[in-house]
Amino acid sequence: MSSSQLPPRILDLFGRGAQIALNAPAEWLDELDRATLAAPHMQPIAEDPVLRESTRRANRSNLEHWAAANVRAPGAPVSPNLGPEMLDATRDLVRRGLSEAGVYAFRAGQNTTWLRWMEIVFSLTADVGDIHELLDASSRSISQFIDATIEAVSEQIQLERHELTSGTHAERRELIALLMDGAPVPRERAESRLGYRFNQAHTAAVIWSEEPNPDPGALEAAAEAVMRGLGARQRLTVIASAGTVWMWTAAPGTAKPPPAHTLAAIPAHPEIRVAVGTQRPGLDGFRRSHLEAVASQRMLARLGSTQRLATFSEVQLVALATADPDQAEEFVQCTLGDLARADPEIRATVRAYLHKQSNIVQAASALHAHRNTVLRRLTRAEQLLPRPLSDSAVQVAVALDILYWRG
Repeated sequence: MSSSQLPPRILDLFGRGAQIALNAPAEWLDELDRATLAAPHMQPIAEDPVLRESTRRANRSNLEHWAAANVRAPGAPVSPNLGPEMLDATRDLVRRGLSEAGVYAFRAGQNTTWLRWMEIVFSLTADVGDIHELLDASSRSISQFIDATIEAVSEQIQLERHELTSGTHAERRELIALLMDGAPVPRERAESRLGYRFNQAHTAAVIWSEEPNPDPGALEAAAEAVMRGLGARQRLTVIASAGTVWMWTAAPGTAKPPPAHTLAAIPAHPEIRVAVGTQRPGLDGFRRSHLEAVASQRMLARLGSTQRLATFSEVQLVALATADPDQAEEFVQCTLGDLARADPEIRATVRAYLHKQSNIVQAASALHAHRNTVLRRLTRAEQLLPRPLSDSAVQVAVALDILYWRG
């Protein structure tokens, strides 16, 4: 039955329901995101903060597109959604070779949206006949919209693939993917195509922004700043997505990378974030340092961290400890007790004290605080902890690091 055949009362209900959906509460949208990101084959997207955010924006775009169309013309066919959020998400998935995952995301989102739509329908009327008629019409509308959008997005994917399979960055991404997989690519050939030598010590970095329209210039400036901070003079840069840059810097020898604070010269773009691997030699080091940077990025995403900079040497233990977020939360609460909810200054003092091997003077210097202030805060922390600090120093240090990286 077309919209022109629907009785006016059903069209009225349809429009009112669409208005509710258009103003969906945050918990509905969060549920939609969880269902989408938990769909089969979506793990690589869920673990990548840039892909995850673009997927979230696409989810909202889809819901708003369908709902707004039905507010304007209840029950009428809804055009495919090829808005900027959808196209950006599609482009990023193609660049990462994950475009097929988008279909699973659409279907998972459709199922979740349908359950919430049924709740809306039942809240609008108690008339069984009207409910049946509205559900029948809206089921067709949602299915036709999703099918049309999938078809339109699939066509866009083909266009993006054609565009992205030509040009320097596409060639670099393809070659980097082979190197990461350990494919037997001749070293000389890889060096020639990338303009980068592997017989050096490499430090990899992932530089990204989760903003809808990231500034390429800001990403490039950040890459340059990170290279300088690492004391390198050469870098290899690959555009992984619209909001992500993969970078490797090379330096002679096997010196340890500089501490994180020397990388703080990132330009004044608060949306830019950086994850850095450790310095490792040779082609194997080229791979491993990149995987470490990616693991650091994923840890920040998993924790919902607000930290802008993470080095693998800093977060390796926290990344392992938070692989299961629920168990990590239980560990933090059991280890810290009331300290987990105490004044942040007290937690920061205990963390600095433990990181300085329980040296009061060094902790006070790191905190720019008086020695007596540090002693006073440590005394308060002892009162809040379930066990004496001397008996649980390692566990407390790890738990406080987890809280720190959560931001």
